[in-house]
Amino acid sequence: MMRRRDFLRATLVTAGSVVVPTACSDEDGITGACDVNEDYTFFPQSVASGDPRPDSVVLWTRLVDGDGKTDLNLALVVALDEAFTQLVELRLTASTVAATGSGGTRVPVTARAEFDHCVKVKVKGLSPGTTYYYRFYYTTGNGCFSSRVGRTRTAPAPDADVPVRFAFVSCQDYVGRFYNAYAALARQQIDFIVHLGDYIYETTGDPSSQAPSQERTIAFSDVEGAIALKAEDIEFHAARSLSNYRELYRTYRADRALQRVHERFPMIATWSDHEFSDDCHGATATYLDGQDAEREDEDRRKAANQAWFEYMPVDYRAGEDFQYSSAAAYPEDITIYRDFTFGKHVHLVMTDLRSYRADHLIPEDAFPGKVVVNDASLQEKFGAVMPPFASPYVGDIDTVKDGIYKEMFEEIAPTFGFNPDLGYPQGEGPRIISATFINAVVAKLNEQREEQLPLIDKNEMAFFERGISYFDLGKTDYFSKFGSRYFVIKDAFDAVSDFAEDASVMGDAQSAWFKDTIEKSESTWKVWGNEYCLSQLIIDNTIPSSEDPPPEDPSEDPPPPPRFYMSCDGWDGFRKERNDILGALAAQSNVVAITGDLHAFIAGTPAADTSSSMNIVEFVVAALSSATYRSLLRKQVAAHPILKDVPLSANIADNIEKLLVESATADGVTVRNPRLAFCKAASNGFCVAEANADEFVVTMHMLPDSALAAPLYGEADEAALDEQITTERFKTVAGTRDLYREEGGKWKKWNPETPGWDS
Repeated sequence: MMRRRDFLRATLVTAGSVVVPTACSDEDGITGACDVNEDYTFFPQSVASGDPRPDSVVLWTRLVDGDGKTDLNLALVVALDEAFTQLVELRLTASTVAATGSGGTRVPVTARAEFDHCVKVKVKGLSPGTTYYYRFYYTTGNGCFSSRVGRTRTAPAPDADVPVRFAFVSCQDYVGRFYNAYAALARQQIDFIVHLGDYIYETTGDPSSQAPSQERTIAFSDVEGAIALKAEDIEFHAARSLSNYRELYRTYRADRALQRVHERFPMIATWSDHEFSDDCHGATATYLDGQDAEREDEDRRKAANQAWFEYMPVDYRAGEDFQYSSAAAYPEDITIYRDFTFGKHVHLVMTDLRSYRADHLIPEDAFPGKVVVNDASLQEKFGAVMPPFASPYVGDIDTVKDGIYKEMFEEIAPTFGFNPDLGYPQGEGPRIISATFINAVVAKLNEQREEQLPLIDKNEMAFFERGISYFDLGKTDYFSKFGSRYFVIKDAFDAVSDFAEDASVMGDAQSAWFKDTIEKSESTWKVWGNEYCLSQLIIDNTIPSSEDPPPEDPSEDPPPPPRFYMSCDGWDGFRKERNDILGALAAQSNVVAITGDLHAFIAGTPAADTSSSMNIVEFVVAALSSATYRSLLRKQVAAHPILKDVPLSANIADNIEKLLVESATADGVTVRNPRLAFCKAASNGFCVAEANADEFVVTMHMLPDSALAAPLYGEADEAALDEQITTERFKTVAGTRDLYREEGGKWKKWNPETPGWDS
């Protein structure tokens, strides 16, 4: 049998009748008046609720007292009013963390030291579409103390013809930035919040995205258990141990703005990458871009999963008896994809796009010159006319030019740290290598040595066979995220992905469940809680932006590659499954994707590559507090081995909204991404959705990133905070696949065929 200390599951209680409280007595000490500890010392992370269903909700708190090594007893009370004059009778029906009790207006539970004193209680038997209030009590020798009061709300009954109003958020980095967007969100009238991932960030000060301040910083007590990292000469840590991940949740949940939204609204959450590790796939991290031999770390992944399980109020598909076990094989240790119905009009389907996904198509440690699609394969696909991104290659580097280029790579391999096998394990051959890449390396080395190596003559290369190497995809360095996950040359990548084996994002079981759930849904709106962008993020440098200054000397500054995928860490990097999923979704009516991760606001009508008319509608929410997409791009461009030296590329970040959506030409305005209708890349904020039988309306609440430098959490700050918020409103109409934008009180429809907003 599994030992108790190996698992944690929620206490299960059943609600019954409503009773009027009597005076506080020595017997229970909690049903009536109770001395309240106004600073709530015993409940430093306050309370939270999550996963509301028509008859149930999960309630959460964390209790702290003493040395932290002993279990602590506390109790839960639920009421229909904030004054707790109408208490709900509760009955304990199952528990692995609760003390014994016969039921009544309170349920005794135990905060166990082995679970970081977290308590989760699933309350069943509740009424649909009803607001409840709850709090936890803790009795010491000095009296009875209460947590803050939490408010939650159950989902309406499946047949209820009622509107549904909810918020969706993502990416809430704590380091150096304040949760002012949450302070504004707490004043919204909504039923629940959907969190699309990056609830925590696992690093303490990554200079590529974080800037710790005196007031907003994180330091791990278990430094030995953390991962030591360094970038831009700045040392920082990434969480690895269970202690590390728990400390992140404790710190984030100590923030009063975040506490207030948890106290006021139930949350439905999934995870993205930072709950474990940036740009992860499964249990594999990517910090060192392939230089670290032990990137896959299941123990670390399980520590992250357990902390998420302890701190997030989730109702799992596995049932009320689900128990987390670190002894279970990953990824079977926890399943978080699940779905919810809210009346007749909203069916919310939450997925997990990190646990089951394959590695990135282009490995970060791939040898840039290795040819991955040869001449014969390209001719089979494209015929006699080779695509412009194909480049010449040498048929066998071991023999060409008497092996001088082989010797060159063997000589420099120890310096640059790459394997001298050049991506071809021993016995696999011949080793075909890009001639263009060979010449690039030779030219660079010749700048530093007296004895010059010969370049391969261009006239000679004209007779070489042609193929696609990693170099043709934009990968110029031996260990790099550029040309692998970011700034990947689109046309070459599309061709390579057509030849590659199918790479899954969802995994077979989740994909089948997802498609079946959407297909069988009877709700007006099928809403996908999707972690990363479906709308394609492409910048096309073949068409200069009107705001791009001309180069000082075009002959000396080669232009950047013509078309980039901005990120292949998301759906753009998994084209086959993206097309498959979008094809299945477009076959259904009224499908909407709500998306996070990008750190920008976007509205679009994504479709499969093979379809120009069958689409869904997508709304992307920007980061609640994390660095904006524009600020992240500035750092990425400055670090890119090629783009950093191209004058025009400095404007990519500043002009990213235009580059993604439109570009000025001599003939007027043309649109690069006709299915990407709106982009705001320099704001933080949140979205509020309103759904009924006729339409699905989304209001984007946008804050400038400068508004997060200091806390605006108090009532006196509300006016100053509201002055900085701007909004954009979009909608889609039931029975259509159309996207509308509100302008001047009128709704205009996006037309992807002649891109623009029709009156």
